[in-house]
Amino acid sequence: MNSVLANARLVLDDEVITGSLVIEDGRIARIDTGSSVPTGAEDLDGDYLAPGLVELHTDNLERHMRPRPGVSWPRPAAVLAHDRELASVGVTTVFDALRVGSIIREDNADYQRYARPVADAIIAHKKAGVLSIDHYLHLRAEVCSETLPEELDEFSTEDDIGILSLMDHTPGQRQFRDEAKMAQYVGGKSGMKGDEIYAYFGRLKELSARVRDRHQEASLAAGRRLGATLASHDDTTETDVENSRHQGCRIAEFPTTAEAAKACHQHGLKVIMGAPNYLRGGSHSGNVSAADLAEQGLLDILSSDYAPSSLLMGAVKLGLDQDNLAKGIRTVTRAPAEAAGLNDRGHIAIGQRADLIRFSVVDGVPAMRGVWSNGRRT
Repeated sequence: MNSVLANARLVLDDEVITGSLVIEDGRIARIDTGSSVPTGAEDLDGDYLAPGLVELHTDNLERHMRPRPGVSWPRPAAVLAHDRELASVGVTTVFDALRVGSIIREDNADYQRYARPVADAIIAHKKAGVLSIDHYLHLRAEVCSETLPEELDEFSTEDDIGILSLMDHTPGQRQFRDEAKMAQYVGGKSGMKGDEIYAYFGRLKELSARVRDRHQEASLAAGRRLGATLASHDDTTETDVENSRHQGCRIAEFPTTAEAAKACHQHGLKVIMGAPNYLRGGSHSGNVSAADLAEQGLLDILSSDYAPSSLLMGAVKLGLDQDNLAKGIRTVTRAPAEAAGLNDRGHIAIGQRADLIRFSVVDGVPAMRGVWSNGRRT
């Protein structure tokens, strides 16, 4: 299907220009400058036209699978709802983050196994052609768990595993160096209180001491076997980053300190920070502010993490704050695409996939007005 989108403010890599583009067979075939509207073209009335958003880390699917504590939603329905929500906020490529590594005791309902059957639901929907956008898998390998090696063995090269990240949520380090912050988080999520929380932390520390080295090795071996891009998670010190580089990580998800973010750049790891962190002005875990890293030139990629609508909002705010909208948009388009090894999308250029979004900005907030995935309006 061919179409022409005209009279738009095209968000290119380094600038915004007025122009139009032609889509042919799902690709960008031509780019012209000027505000003219050829016969048969769609007039975008001066709205922004940018590449579709590329999301490398989102926990949003888990929210659809468990909309309330104790409520499980059918997986196929949850996948479809997640897909449509992401499309509605401009995401055209997503790496669905699935935790592998569970704690199977009956009192840990939040940490039961789920990754393989959910991956099956995503893959079935892809084969049936009912998904609005392009889906890949991101395996979040939880080192502090009981079942990590067995769960990793359930995946193969046929599963489109794009990213494998190594996580370690042992209390007292990385994201939750401040155990009081972790207690607040766990209490709000699980309903545990006081001594019960700290007894739980003690069990996690004991588990981690037993399995950490073996689980890290299993994760690295799985990453190599699956051909996935490796990512670190919550690097805090220079030593953490050096270990991540040695392990072969190319992406650093949510470093918790400026020290770690600087080391990531020195070692060539691309730094992902949460768009909610940037929009809120700080981390909910008490860690380094994404805004502080942006000011220091240490923020490469934004992720919506737990709030899909934050992705474009964060990129637009970053662009307005730095008086360079193209630079802000690049953190959610070309930068994540290249970090994940996807070179056919993420910027407006001839031959690229026609993954596109149309939006206006009202009082600093983007209003989505159209989304195209591989040339097809969703």
